[in-house]
Amino acid sequence: MKILHTSDWHIGRTFHGHSTLEALAEVLAALVVQVQENGVDVVVVAGDVFDSATPAAPAYTLLTDTLVALHATGARVIVTSGNHDSAARLGFQARLLREGIHVVTDPRSIGEPITIEDADGPVHFFGIPYLEPAIVRQHAVFSGDAEGRPLRTQAQTLAHAMGLVRAGMAEHPGRAVVIAHCFAAGVDATVGLEREIRQGGIDMVPVSVFDGADYVALGHIHGRQALTERVRYAGAPLHYSFGEQHKPRGSWLIDLAADGRVDAQWLELPVPRRLVTLTGPLDEILSAENVAAHHDDWVCAVYTDDLPQTEPMRRLREKYPFCALVQHEPARTSAVEERSYSERLGTAATDEERIDAFLAHVRDGAGATAREQELIREVLDDRALAEALV
Repeated sequence: MKILHTSDWHIGRTFHGHSTLEALAEVLAALVVQVQENGVDVVVVAGDVFDSATPAAPAYTLLTDTLVALHATGARVIVTSGNHDSAARLGFQARLLREGIHVVTDPRSIGEPITIEDADGPVHFFGIPYLEPAIVRQHAVFSGDAEGRPLRTQAQTLAHAMGLVRAGMAEHPGRAVVIAHCFAAGVDATVGLEREIRQGGIDMVPVSVFDGADYVALGHIHGRQALTERVRYAGAPLHYSFGEQHKPRGSWLIDLAADGRVDAQWLELPVPRRLVTLTGPLDEILSAENVAAHHDDWVCAVYTDDLPQTEPMRRLREKYPFCALVQHEPARTSAVEERSYSERLGTAATDEERIDAFLAHVRDGAGATAREQELIREVLDDRALAEALV
């Protein structure tokens, strides 16, 4: 059986104030083509379909169009909810969807497989929607672990869910695929992007929790990662942060053999607009060579001039229409000045030295530049001349 593993579509997300809907539509259309060309039997979407619990109408339209297109290829589609999704909103129309499209959002359904047959027999898909411990405890099946202790962490809750899955596997012999949305131990998250399900590492889920399944399709992390041969993240199909600009976009094509062996192939997806970070003095970033190479890219400009420059974003967007972010990170490391400002002023013998001391005080140690020294001298000379004529 051929399974396409994708996740973290985040329909409706913005990129530094810009809509990503059109770009994502282009990428998802390419994914549909891959499903058709590779004869995929089942498409798995492992959570975070939407970016918000209250997506706007165009987000629903894109999801509907994509699901219909995937269904038209002949593939079955299984979608689970993630921590960004509202399970109620994502799942409200589950019963109205056409045959072959399954949306799993109800924690009470864990352990009940979606069974799909191929020439080698049944493959049972166990969807685990995102489980917030404080919320799912209201359901009797999640009221506590085997010893009756309350489930307080993501790791405990997922371990309990996998217990329900294994019970379902025992009742339904055959190959088993698990779909979950979590922060598994050992993954490399994108700094500042993936929202940790809880602060710190306490709720990282051990990979061993998923033992027993033939394949585990995970979502939540935006970068492609293989924790084991059978446990993988596909990542997001679109770049949503400059922190992930070097991470490939795509999905896993899983060929699940009759005996449960997994053959994984990475399918690249197109990048509608590349992301690039340009670092250096502002004049260098604005050089003709850089502009020629990156005019049509999303640009993060990190300029290293000692002093803040005038209107850097305006100047950058004149050259880079898709400049999304500008940061000032001086290359110079200022020496620690042990003297106070008043002490520095006390040692200044001339007005020029007093002005230089003030500039160094307010500019993190950067005194007057050569050009500024010329201007200061001109102003002081003009003042001296004016006073002499009074």
